[in-house]
Amino acid sequence: MDRPDRGRHKVFLGMAAGVGKTYAMLEEGHEYLEDGDDVIVGVLETHGREATAARAVGLEILPRRGVDYRGSHLEEMDLPGILERRPAVCLIDELAHTNAPGVEHAKRYEDVETVLDAGIDVVSTMNVQHLESLNDLVTELTGVRVRETVPDVVLARADDVVVVDLTPEELLERLRAGRVYPEHRIEAALNGFFTVENLVSLREVALRQVAEAVGAQRVTRVELGSRGRSMSGEQAASAVAERLLALVRPRPEDQRVVRRAWRSAQRLGAPLDVLWVQPTRELGDEEDRGLRALRRLCALLGAELHVVESDDVTRAVREFARERRTTYVLVGYPHPPKGLERFRDALPVRLVRALEGIDVRIVADRARRDDPDEQESSW
Repeated sequence: MDRPDRGRHKVFLGMAAGVGKTYAMLEEGHEYLEDGDDVIVGVLETHGREATAARAVGLEILPRRGVDYRGSHLEEMDLPGILERRPAVCLIDELAHTNAPGVEHAKRYEDVETVLDAGIDVVSTMNVQHLESLNDLVTELTGVRVRETVPDVVLARADDVVVVDLTPEELLERLRAGRVYPEHRIEAALNGFFTVENLVSLREVALRQVAEAVGAQRVTRVELGSRGRSMSGEQAASAVAERLLALVRPRPEDQRVVRRAWRSAQRLGAPLDVLWVQPTRELGDEEDRGLRALRRLCALLGAELHVVESDDVTRAVREFARERRTTYVLVGYPHPPKGLERFRDALPVRLVRALEGIDVRIVADRARRDDPDEQESSW
């Protein structure tokens, strides 16, 4: 086939080990092979996963070369062998790998650059936490410092980036079933890096930043779980970008908040949650009618209505926003204060204090704009 002087680089990107990046890379290799292209595996890291090793059957795997270092015999990718063999496509696993001293480059991503410069197409893999710009953020989110990193420019220069995606729950199921690490490593992984909180953070925050940095037009998302599907680049960026929350009460004027939030979500290409924090008491007839009206409106717009029972609105919103990885909260204009509420900060002020890192926006009620009696109020 006709190829440019520099090879094309396709990266399969995941949030953590075990999502299926290497398997997806091998699938890609088989597709090239079926199209009649000359394909080799430059380096493959199965980590003992039988399904991954089985998928490599039928592909030519280049033997590794031995490297002696401080009395130890190590095996590394044979870069000179790849250049001499000169295939059309080379599959190279784990971009962030650090090579043993004594070979051409310190890092595997530098090997990949040499292969690309030789006019060979490369399909590679890496985890998002290895991206250099996310190193501090990943440490803050997970408490784990990733030592091996890849410069952002490597991903930015890639011709295609494919996000291999699993939900945290599906990945944890794979881990417990022994499909990620050997049995003796499972417990430590579950108590360390592989917690739901860590995986949710990596999936929603890190991938959002990658999508923004790389550019939606070159990002594709594939989901390898039980509901496997593929998405376009634009959809992929939307899937890992903003997530909006409309905080409402079951009253007619708050339908305006839902509609305004829905329009904002459409502009951002983001999902929308609608939340009512229901007091721990029996609903009145007016509230019950208002709640039914909210459900009808949300169903019509395609938004999801959540009802959480609590007498502490701020705490309930904070917990809900953390669970849903909310990035943007919209709230209606607060009602006039009554009784002791006059001595308490308005809800939007309390939300700003409680929701660190989340934007809070008051949806203006234009009907109140010229009413001086409505200028000071509290939720």
